[in-house]
Amino acid sequence: MAMAENGGVVCKCTARRSFRFRQPKHSNLRNLSRIPLFTRRPSLAGKLTLLSTSAQEKSRPAVLSSMRHKKIPIYVMMPVDAFCIDGSGIPRIRRLKALTASLKALKLAGVHGIAVEVWWGIVERFSPLAYDWSLYEKLFKLISESGLKVHVALSFHSNVNCSSCTNGGVSLPLWITQIGDSNKHIYYRDKNGFSSDDYLTLGVDNLPLFCGRTALQCYEDFMTSFVKKFESHIGSVIEEICVGLGPSGELRYPAHFGDGIWKFPGIGEFQCYDKYMLDNLKMAACEEGKPQWGEGGPPNAGYYNSLPSGAPFFEEGEESFLSDYGCFFLEWYSGSLLGHADAILAKAAKILKKYQEDKQTSILLVAKIGGIYWWYQTVAHPAELTAGYYNTALRDGYDPVASIFSRHGAALHVSCLEMMDGETPESYLCSPEGLLQQLWSVSKKRIIHLIGRNTNERFDRVYLSFVHNSKTKLHLMTVSRITHTHRQQMHTIYDVQMC
Repeated sequence: MAMAENGGVVCKCTARRSFRFRQPKHSNLRNLSRIPLFTRRPSLAGKLTLLSTSAQEKSRPAVLSSMRHKKIPIYVMMPVDAFCIDGSGIPRIRRLKALTASLKALKLAGVHGIAVEVWWGIVERFSPLAYDWSLYEKLFKLISESGLKVHVALSFHSNVNCSSCTNGGVSLPLWITQIGDSNKHIYYRDKNGFSSDDYLTLGVDNLPLFCGRTALQCYEDFMTSFVKKFESHIGSVIEEICVGLGPSGELRYPAHFGDGIWKFPGIGEFQCYDKYMLDNLKMAACEEGKPQWGEGGPPNAGYYNSLPSGAPFFEEGEESFLSDYGCFFLEWYSGSLLGHADAILAKAAKILKKYQEDKQTSILLVAKIGGIYWWYQTVAHPAELTAGYYNTALRDGYDPVASIFSRHGAALHVSCLEMMDGETPESYLCSPEGLLQQLWSVSKKRIIHLIGRNTNERFDRVYLSFVHNSKTKLHLMTVSRITHTHRQQMHTIYDVQMC
């Protein structure tokens, strides 16, 4: 390493090229003074600014109001167990009467719309290219008749392993899982061979393993069918389309399993051990002239529940993330994820182009990233690195993400909107506010919209005041997983905007 003129640490490999995805030529270093690897950085509390916008700032029901009296539309996500598979194997909407009553209650509470996950595993469930949209036709009709709008999340992942899903959840299409039964390498794998079957590995993006189609072709065909089916709803009932890019719909690797293997605040593990990802890594290593670097991820990066101080790769040293090998691997690992996003968003933008050019049917294209805020106040940011965000105290890893989103006209959606630095365990060096501030900065730089939602249910006035204060430029907010039992809390939100 070398010392910068301002006293900062400069990684000697910052000038290296990235792999599979070539980033714009600009400095990757942040203007930070040198800090120890595992000490707290200055708090960003009180300096957070958020921007969240919709495709068109229309006249909408007021639920929250900023100090400038701008209306903030509120969207509510469907319950995680809104759908089920009946005894005959057919997807159904659960508790239809209760859902109808809930929609009417939410409308009365001032909610503007509903966020709906459109599951690949429901629509193309039984065989390739056999799309059944009947469930969503019924649901969109029900929402529209309640006077609410719709935000759609095209979900190419599974939620079977979701801890909050008590009714089995929705798997990937059955014909996909049948392929997976004979070839586990279509899913992400960790160094111990454990497979996460919630999402296809990006290593199969361009391989015709799915009845003659590549994974990217499967996603493109699904998006095309959706738009054709609901063309009359786009721009009127459907105001936003979010395209899934990974586990939980987020652009990331499944480095932090939620099914009991990983526990907060573990650093997670690198997910690059399926044979297709390994083939790509070996190719990149050979191109670099270092074939020995293509055997897998760093062997000294700890385990799912390790702390940064116990994993040499995230510390200083010859075999750390700052080494030539460390820079090579992280550039390849994050670059593969960026290439995955670039390819899918390019297809989505092309499909939606005519609607975005028409002011009458203008619709917002959105993509999600994970809110990985623990260990953010270290130099290495290990939890972000294992998730695929090459973001450290020395390198802005979210600017390349924002650059891709900007290229395709997509807004950036992030969770953890309700979290504050002072409410997280001090020893875990968390900074949700710092993460959101960084995302706001790159979104402003790349001129893209930043949309937020909460991760946990929260309706206290401390949080609402935080959202409502004059330093928070919030134009759109999604409330996660609210149910019909929360009507009173939604009225509390309404009361805050009237103050």
